[in-house]
Amino acid sequence: MGEEKTTLGSISISPNAVASIAYHATLQSYGVVGLAPKNLAEGIAATITREPSRGVNVKFDGEHLNIDIYVIVEFGTRIATVANSVANAVVFNVEKSVGLKVNEVNVHVQGLRVSNPD
Repeated sequence: MGEEKTTLGSISISPNAVASIAYHATLQSYGVVGLAPKNLAEGIAATITREPSRGVNVKFDGEHLNIDIYVIVEFGTRIATVANSVANAVVFNVEKSVGLKVNEVNVHVQGLRVSNPD
């Protein structure tokens, strides 16, 4: 994915590393109760492999870094506000950690969860 040459060698960053950073940034965002697989097949595969980047899809075409995140939101929160917060947190954490410019973050709300039925 991102590759940089130095006098001591080269540094390359895998999409899984970026997905892991985005995953943790998303879970720390207000209103997010979890991440969801984008489809049934991915859900079964993630359950078997225990992949830490479940619910995050990273695409890098050499110039643009695009991230898709599939979240479950707390019932009663403003969905647009939560999605905006997730996108901002992901952009900040990925750019800070990796040094690559994020082109876009697409937040897909896959469901709502009621934590406290009162």
